[in-house]
Amino acid sequence: MGYVEREKLLSKSEGSIYKLVNLAAKRALEIAEGQPKLIEANAAVKPSTVALREIAAGKVQAKKLKQKE
Repeated sequence: MGYVEREKLLSKSEGSIYKLVNLAAKRALEIAEGQPKLIEANAAVKPSTVALREIAAGKVQAKKLKQKE
């Protein structure tokens, strides 16, 4: 698997690097704890890399919270 461009990742997280890092960290933790990978990846690939590739592929998205009225 090749390099994932930052611009492609930012477009998946509403242009926020903070949201991207938070989403990737949470997903990497899930993978490290044993959750199945949503993309094909070798066992030697680190969970953080798998998480970023899943985000780039559109397999993982952040939930949008509703604003209180």
